[in-house]
Amino acid sequence: MAAAPNTPLLRVDDLSVRFQVPEGEVNAVNGISFTLEKGQTFGIVGESGSGKSQTMLALMGLLSGNGRAGGHAWYQGEDLLALTPQKLNKIRGNRIAMIFQDPMTALNPYLTVERQMTEVLELHKGLTRRSARTLAIQTLESVSIPDAARRITMYPHEFSGGMRQRIMIAMALLCQPDLLIADEPTTALDVTVQAQTMQLMRDLQREYGTAIILITHDLGVVAGLCDQVMVMYGGRIMEEGSADNIFYHPTHPYTRGLLEAVPRLDQGGAPLVAIPGQPPNMLHLPKGCPFTERCEWVLPQCASQMPPLVPSGAVLRACHRDPADVIAFRPQVKEAA
Repeated sequence: MAAAPNTPLLRVDDLSVRFQVPEGEVNAVNGISFTLEKGQTFGIVGESGSGKSQTMLALMGLLSGNGRAGGHAWYQGEDLLALTPQKLNKIRGNRIAMIFQDPMTALNPYLTVERQMTEVLELHKGLTRRSARTLAIQTLESVSIPDAARRITMYPHEFSGGMRQRIMIAMALLCQPDLLIADEPTTALDVTVQAQTMQLMRDLQREYGTAIILITHDLGVVAGLCDQVMVMYGGRIMEEGSADNIFYHPTHPYTRGLLEAVPRLDQGGAPLVAIPGQPPNMLHLPKGCPFTERCEWVLPQCASQMPPLVPSGAVLRACHRDPADVIAFRPQVKEAA
């Protein structure tokens, strides 16, 4: 079913993710809601374990066997969380594609790049092996893989980390998806290759009009690429707004803590300001705000009442503190992208 005109490409309502482990139930994602427009770049940031990747794996139907998702994820009139595996397979890799954190583990080491790419086109587009190979070579060339006609016959281990990441991007773009989910696409890459990868994603988005969800801990990458940013902690949304508002006018203590920990050229030799303490135990989340024990602006009600995510000026924020109480500052991360 096609989406009605002027409706979001993706609308996620009250998404939750739970994992059953021997010690109990892990509450990885708790009531996440957001919308993604066509052609938009949406960044999700937060510390490791904040629920970023599990949110996207739930949408793709790729949770581990002990995981279960609740809520709704509406894509073109269909709820992704309610689809059968057969129906989801027709969307996954075709209309919605994903770039995983580690291309060496995401790519099959026993198959050539050619076979892994042509299989996608044969399955989703019904192409012959020869036609699929031609399109695969063209796609590799579009992501700047040199001598693509020869290198497509190689195995993943024969490529560098940066080249493997480009292959993953090429595979994700083979079917020209409406939505590309990039989970830490620059992890373990050097700074030069990171910049090249981000520029490649910008160029491809401009060419194909693909919407992108970018999951990362690199705030400089988010600042340079994203239109909208969602800050997650403890499986919840702490703050959401435009990239400019999040980076230059943050109103949540956690957002401010993340930004103050980013190295800045104008700091000289000043030490970085780290957020004290550790992320919460997802098996035993606090009753109130999950950031309570690490927050320097904590109020008495923070420990007992989870603040709702409500509009606050130009952003959405979940905090009992008045925005005016969070001291204004201007982190210089925009130029780091």
